Amino acid sequence: MIIKKPAKSFGQGTTGHDFSVLIQDLRNLHDHLKYQTVKAVNTNLTLRNWLFGCRIKKYELKGRDRAKYGEGLFAALAEKLTGQGIPNCAQWQLYLYRNFYLAFPEIFGTLSQKLQSMLPDEPQTSVKSGALFPKSDFLPDKLLNDLSYSHFEELTKVEPGLKRNFYVAECIRGNWSVRELKRQIASLYYERASLSKNKAKLSNITHAKAETLSAEQIIRDPYVFEFLGAKPREVMAESDMEDALLTKLQDFLLELGRGFCFEARQKRILIGGEHYFVDLVFYHRILKCHVLIELKTESFKHEHIGQLNTYVNWYRKNETAKGDNPPIGILLCTRRNRALIEYALAGINNRLFISKYQLELPGKDEIQAFLNKQICKGGLKRIVH
Repeated sequence: MIIKKPAKSFGQGTTGHDFSVLIQDLRNLHDHLKYQTVKAVNTNLTLRNWLFGCRIKKYELKGRDRAKYGEGLFAALAEKLTGQGIPNCAQWQLYLYRNFYLAFPEIFGTLSQKLQSMLPDEPQTSVKSGALFPKSDFLPDKLLNDLSYSHFEELTKVEPGLKRNFYVAECIRGNWSVRELKRQIASLYYERASLSKNKAKLSNITHAKAETLSAEQIIRDPYVFEFLGAKPREVMAESDMEDALLTKLQDFLLELGRGFCFEARQKRILIGGEHYFVDLVFYHRILKCHVLIELKTESFKHEHIGQLNTYVNWYRKNETAKGDNPPIGILLCTRRNRALIEYALAGINNRLFISKYQLELPGKDEIQAFLNKQICKGGLKRIVH
């Protein structure tokens, strides 16, 4: 994980102790310690997950009662660990930790003696000796310092050998964000580079357009804030306009008095190993269903409906209790003083239910009038412009 360090040390290159020097020194102190904090959190998170994977693999090989669990080991582990409040221990995550350990065994070389002693049957040879682990093209410290766990998670999914090493090298070289790494893997950058006659040109073009990693992105990583025990709302940044509109919209729906019961804001859900956030979630006591609201502070795009329908379907499968009706979603798109409202009725075929929903929920015109009023208010209007 590469984060820009302070431009100069405290007080360096300055004379005297005037006010401007004080401000600069305090800024340098802040930047330096922020850099160290983010680096330390990510290092510890990565080590935790690698050690989890290492410990699980050793149990699979040598656990005295491992036969008792067999293929149900990861499910049993996930249930027990999650029940004890240990975050990021879903069954699929535990599989990834084990695979992470197997994909990057050289991380062992970065462990302190204390951490090494916490592993049963600890190896008697180190990574550097080459006697235990396969040879790596990267120094363990380089991997640990320049990549976050989220990077490792994506790299672990890449087939081992030259292809994985290629993405590791390019990611470190370009200081790529996780999103950029995913984009490059999905665009078959490795395959394109292999077929390209001018590899240097392709590399330069790719890196010139690539999104680089920032401290803010790392701090907002769902793995990081759960590791620290923080709630999503404490760290997930939103635009000023979106935040203001969501607050007003939340109050507006509750004031309608039509059965809306507020349940969550920025509700985190997990789909296929990816974290997503639903802007507002209500439960409607009259309709007996969840109402999901997505706000986009931009013009309507077709993918917005697809995203909302995905959330609605996820809620229908994972959150619908016995006696509940299927959830519905409301998509709000806004640009300046125009608004678009669309209802997503995924999985609802009964026209009577649809009619009932339309009767109990706010009408499109009513919501649009509310949005237009809020957007045109002084503060929000200035934000939009």
